[in-house]
Amino acid sequence: MNSKEEQTNSEVTNLGNESFIEHQEDVNYINEQTKDNELDEKSIHIEDEYKFGWSSYSEITNGRFAMIGFLAIILIELFSQQSFLKWAGIL
Repeated sequence: MNSKEEQTNSEVTNLGNESFIEHQEDVNYINEQTKDNELDEKSIHIEDEYKFGWSSYSEITNGRFAMIGFLAIILIELFSQQSFLKWAGIL
């Protein structure tokens, strides 16, 4: 065998090893995705009920009301053609 054939054979072996490693990484990635899906399914079953104090339900509700407030301020400024503070009589 000459050196070119040996080099080609070693390149083929290296490519085979790389594809095997990539396949193992793909399998691990799929397993990780499956575990993430299981966690997502568990988190779906959280009950949404009001609790007094610092709870996720209170924070979500607060965030929604804040978004509605910011949207209202933007709409007021668009329709009145002046700043919200001037429209409200603060400035």
